[in-house]
Amino acid sequence: MILEGIVTTVSPAGDVNVAPMGPRVDADLRRFLLRPFPTSRTYQNLKAHGEGVLHVTDDVLLLARAAIGLVEPPPLFPASKVRGFVLQDACRYYEFRVVSTDEKEERVRIEAEVVHAGRLRDFFGFNRAKHAVVEAAILATRADFLPPDEIDSEYHKLRVIVDKTGGDQEREAFAVLRDHVERVRRRRGEEGR
Repeated sequence: MILEGIVTTVSPAGDVNVAPMGPRVDADLRRFLLRPFPTSRTYQNLKAHGEGVLHVTDDVLLLARAAIGLVEPPPLFPASKVRGFVLQDACRYYEFRVVSTDEKEERVRIEAEVVHAGRLRDFFGFNRAKHAVVEAAILATRADFLPPDEIDSEYHKLRVIVDKTGGDQEREAFAVLRDHVERVRRRRGEEGR
């Protein structure tokens, strides 16, 4: 199964990268499979330094901002067993080390082993608006190549869910993503002239 989360990694210069990622996981979460694109900072950081932290969070505003590259690292604290950082407001976290890397496909396959896990707070619970924001964030990361009409259609459906079942955080996250999609659309339109 795929678990939507946030991965923090550290660059060779010591900068923290915060990126949404959906690794393939088993129920026990002792190992998981990351599949970043080779151009991503996450991949570059893990290639240079094979350690990081996977976070489970219900903070969809952070996830939305991270998906479109509008995030400064939020409050962090040092990881216990790896050279990395933990999101202070995460629900759970999994410090990991890279076990193997396979660069043969379009997306790199990185097998990771959990070396330490922690729990910081309870997960809020299931909420349709939070799930809708996650789906909107995934679409936003594909705005450069998906047909605009397809994104509009999906965003219309997702907005109804966010408006109906969301709170302030979900509405703000959805607005951030919608604005990003509009900026990409304008840029694509200008490039097409």
